[in-house]
Amino acid sequence: MPIRTLKGAIAASLRRRSKSPQAVACSELDYFPVSFNKHQCLRLLSFNIQVGINTQQYRHYLTRSWQHVLPHAKRVHNLNSIASVLPDFDIVALQEVDGGSLRSGFVNQTEYLALRGRFPYWYQQLNRNLGKFAQHSNGLLSRYKPASLEDHKLPGIIPGRGAIVAEYGQGRDTLLVVMMHLALSRRTRDIQLSYIRELVQSYRHVVLMGDMNTHAEQLLNQSPLRGSGLQAAHWEQNTFPSWKPHKSLDHILVSQSLLVNKMEVLNIPISDHLPVAVEIEVPDSVQLRK
Repeated sequence: MPIRTLKGAIAASLRRRSKSPQAVACSELDYFPVSFNKHQCLRLLSFNIQVGINTQQYRHYLTRSWQHVLPHAKRVHNLNSIASVLPDFDIVALQEVDGGSLRSGFVNQTEYLALRGRFPYWYQQLNRNLGKFAQHSNGLLSRYKPASLEDHKLPGIIPGRGAIVAEYGQGRDTLLVVMMHLALSRRTRDIQLSYIRELVQSYRHVVLMGDMNTHAEQLLNQSPLRGSGLQAAHWEQNTFPSWKPHKSLDHILVSQSLLVNKMEVLNIPISDHLPVAVEIEVPDSVQLRK
């Protein structure tokens, strides 16, 4: 799998390193928000935003399907509604964001939400590039400066799934945060989870977050994550569809070294998924830098 990687400090401006065409930088904004988490608590959010489309009924998948191709006047309003939730969180994983194409009005939605949520660091992972028609992406928003960032293309028969891997701190007490959007097919999903397990197996402090397209029980007991020591911050609390949730598809999984203080599925039916929020307590030995 091709991996684009940046080791060391994340760049202080939006740029690409000329010495390596695969290097990526996590963009830093021009200001810093009020300091959070003085007691080594991190507030995490995972949200599949469906490129800013407001879906409230199954029939909207048909009647509003054109919004996956063409711009819509209310998309910015929907993004602003999503952005209004973000200031309470320190690290946000976004799925189904557009990187700036016709359908989004050429707005990089990850950058837009970073600006609105006052996040000093953000990164957009482009997974399917359809030129000016669509820029299928994942996104990372962070109030802390990652020590390193890796962009992974996940294995699968059909390309277009990815994971963002961020390290906070260094050495034995590194906190590894992996953000992903997994495949619909269980067979392909298991291949992707096997790949992710290899990425995380040497770390003590691990967070996996994203739209995983299956239930926590299957993830932890019937997939390559079995025996990994990870636990679900919430168990079978449903996130899909947002207007009448009966499936638990969105998750934040954490290693046993991380204490879960609070968790909640937020009742914010903007997308077709509800966001998952978790507050975790991180060991003091993990060095979080701004």
